Amino acid sequence: MKLTIQNLSKTYPNGVQALKNVSLEISNGMFGLLGPNGAGKSTLMRTIATLQEADSGTIMLDDIDVLKEKPKVREILGYLPQEFSLDPKVTADDFLDHIALLKGLTDPKNRKETTDALFHQTNLWEHKKKKLGTFSGGMKQRFGIAQALINSPKLLIVDEPTAGLDPEERNRFHNLLSEIGENHIVILSTHIVDDVSYLCSNMAVINKGQLLLNTKPSEAIKTIKNRIYEKEIMKSDINIYKEKYRFLSSRFFSGKTFIKIYSDSNPGDGFINVVPDLEDVYFHHIKNGLTRALHAEEVNV
Repeated sequence: MKLTIQNLSKTYPNGVQALKNVSLEISNGMFGLLGPNGAGKSTLMRTIATLQEADSGTIMLDDIDVLKEKPKVREILGYLPQEFSLDPKVTADDFLDHIALLKGLTDPKNRKETTDALFHQTNLWEHKKKKLGTFSGGMKQRFGIAQALINSPKLLIVDEPTAGLDPEERNRFHNLLSEIGENHIVILSTHIVDDVSYLCSNMAVINKGQLLLNTKPSEAIKTIKNRIYEKEIMKSDINIYKEKYRFLSSRFFSGKTFIKIYSDSNPGDGFINVVPDLEDVYFHHIKNGLTRALHAEEVNV
């Protein structure tokens, strides 16, 4: 199965351009959509999930027109939004059974077999009789995946699924998504670079509604090889380096401040060339995109 997005645009009534001619092609496996909060990721996910309209462009899921044939899409779609409501007084078993019924599983035996299998798959079997109000953040996210998988979807969309999870729950969630991604198109929308680095064979970076990068994580890292430099500095000097160099990021460790910059050649000044990672790719493209946007605004003034 293949999801093809072409020239998708969306502007909200307040004038915010959430999507600007976005084009993507996504096949089976885990696809990571990276971008900061407000980048347009959720708008794109909601549009693919048939929850809002686009101003222009097309989305095709094989031969299904996503924007025009919403009922067909919903039959093969699973969606875990960034925020979803659960009744805290209802048990997980009763709630999942109710959702399965709403999704068309009317035969009681078939419905029970389906929900039981999902509780096992999401490692919630021993908790299924507990009220949802007692669930931890990670358990709620896994339950969210369980409800999204009820109709054996061919396309699964998860929006910021690991935000706020502790390391153990995040690792469990990674394992679950990896398993699902073997047989589905799974779109992982996140601002957490490590999630994409660990899970996804293909990725895109989006910011301010614009697609900045669309490639494999390994290929993206190759493009900045030998161009990332690091240096320990005085914390009070950070703004000086931001003005002087193509600043990417800073980190504070054991009372020390380290910065990373992008440079086509050795900048000297005590910088050391380091092996790049996906976070460097992310910051490089986000900063470049902002610079291009600012330049375009200046030209149009």
